[in-house]
Amino acid sequence: MLRFVVLTVLAALVVAERPEPRYLEEAVEERVVGGEIASPNAWPWQISLQYQSGSMYYHTCGGTLIKPGWVMTAAHCVDSSRTWRVVLGEHDLNANSGREQIKGVSRVYIHPNWNSNNVASGYDIALLRLSSDVVLNSYVKLGLLPPSGQVLPNNNPCYITGWGRTSTGGSLSAQLKQAYLPVVDYSTCSRSDWWGSTVKNTMVCAGGGSLSGCNGDSGGPLNCQVNGQYVVHGVTSFVSSLGCNTQKKPTVFTRVSAYLDHGIG
Repeated sequence: MLRFVVLTVLAALVVAERPEPRYLEEAVEERVVGGEIASPNAWPWQISLQYQSGSMYYHTCGGTLIKPGWVMTAAHCVDSSRTWRVVLGEHDLNANSGREQIKGVSRVYIHPNWNSNNVASGYDIALLRLSSDVVLNSYVKLGLLPPSGQVLPNNNPCYITGWGRTSTGGSLSAQLKQAYLPVVDYSTCSRSDWWGSTVKNTMVCAGGGSLSGCNGDSGGPLNCQVNGQYVVHGVTSFVSSLGCNTQKKPTVFTRVSAYLDHGIG
């Protein structure tokens, strides 16, 4: 059900106020701040995006499996020229459970309006075409996408998931973590004492206190409870340069429903 703006992506085929936003990818070994270790494969659409360095691969970002051959992640995770791979069914980055599937990335589609020099402009979203389709099972499932244009209300329950740092400047979590991050609505998040004009209505804010995203979480899903199901409403984008869990600077996500098209999928 690839309802992302494939129209725009296929066409591509043929500042911000102080404190500055900071992206959450990590170059080498860099977890969700606060929260707890998730049950293994509790978020079966979560993937680990890894890049090759020498003969090794290293986790740098998260992502969401949205079709058997497609992953959604953040544009800033993949706007450099690297050899990428995606690990699905993963829980512990340092251990092989036998549930993992590893796929190469055959093509990267970055939103054509993405500008790495202007965080506040948005468009921090990308699609990865996998080298072959994954096998869907109990440990590898598709993330559910929201209806086009849907905006969740303030305090809607959501969870961020990822292998990012456990604290600002902390170390990487080998095991997938989850943290409860309720939605902060746009009217609140865009207030001058919050994120101000840095945040656009094509973004989702969530959290803003002791729990937050941090380095290594970029590109991963914001999993929100809607009608008894978890729906991927956000792609993890940035936090404040003052720290991952700064008050009134909630984690900011690309709002997935702003980039979906009714006519596809």
